[in-house]
Formats: sequence, C-alpha cells, structure tokens
Amino acid sequence: MPLSQEHPDYTYALRAADGRHAKVNDQILQQSFILMPDELVERWPVQALEQLQASHMEAVLALSPAVILLGTGERQLFPKTDVLAACLTRGIGLEAMTNAAAARTYNVLASEGRRVALAMVLPG
Repeated sequence: MPLSQEHPDYTYALRAADGRHAKVNDQILQQSFILMPDELVERWPVQALEQLQASHMEAVLALSPAVILLGTGERQLFPKTDVLAACLTRGIGLEAMTNAAAARTYNVLASEGRRVALAMVLPG
C-alpha cells in the first residue's frame, strides 16, 4: 500500500504547540501570534494571559473570524470578562484552552473550511 503525505487545503497548518513555542508549517514561533487558515500575524504583543486586554483582541477581530481560539499556554486559563465581552458583543465566540488543545482544534476547524482564528499566547 503506497503512503502519501497529506497536504491541507489551507495555507497555514499548526504542526505543534506547547507553552513555549509553536510550529506553523515549518516555521518555529517563540512569540505570541494570531493565525487563520490563510493569514499569519506574528508578534502579537501579549506575553502572558494576565496582560491580555480587550484592545488586544482588535487585531484578531479585524480578521472577521467566525470563532476565536485562545491558546493560554500549558494550562487552561480564562481571560478577563472585558476580553470575552469584546468578542461576544460582535457575535464571535471565544474559547480558551491550552496551546496544545488549541493547535488540534484549529487544525480540525481549518480543515473543515471554517473561518477560525487562533490567538496563541507565548512568553517569548
């Protein structure tokens, strides 16, 4: 039986992620970033969830996602209520999860053709 490598139908696949770095396609990222199936925004200026403000979400919301995944590091943490409100008032759901879980969820939703945005917090 011949084996072949599967290539996604979208530009950016998240190959791996943990609390310190992520691998987008073949690029290792060590700073927080925003990812959509066809767009990568590097150097999102959040280094810890405690720093996250509603204003930081504007860069994510400007991409018009249907849902936002928030990768919070090695542990699942939840953002402040004003951050949630910034998304919900625009009818966009925000799901907080570990970076590893966010990577898996992003890839599933992107493979389904969904307009998913991933905002991943990395300490670098």
